[in-house]
Amino acid sequence: MSTVRKAGILVLGWVLVLAGVAALVLPGPGLLLLLAGMTILSQEYEWARRRVEPVKVRALQTAQESVQTTPRIALSILSALVIVGIGVVWTLNPRIPEAGPFGPMLPLGGWPTGVSLILSGLVALGLVIESIRRFRPANRATSSAL
Repeated sequence: MSTVRKAGILVLGWVLVLAGVAALVLPGPGLLLLLAGMTILSQEYEWARRRVEPVKVRALQTAQESVQTTPRIALSILSALVIVGIGVVWTLNPRIPEAGPFGPMLPLGGWPTGVSLILSGLVALGLVIESIRRFRPANRATSSAL
């Protein structure tokens, strides 16, 4: 493998791992980003290879738990739509009222942050829909009968 390709793979893996860790506390699919980064890094590091499966199990378990009840599904969909809405506001009008050290512009304001929030919300919405399709008990019973 060429040095440039190897460096690119390592950078991509670490960026996904860091984004995943950040998304564990921020809006976004943290465990899935972490899993993607760990999978990429497992090509080069034994420690990452050993940890891919536990992260995968936890990510799937979290996805399954998130769609077990209607209120959880509603909250997940609402949260994704709120993130998209915040992204639209951030993209269109980054000015906010001044309050102490904050204002008149949103921190990291502008279209790059707004678009990333919109994309994060859409990804989250897609993940909720996929989790419903894959893990919802009513769906499993219907697909088993076929």
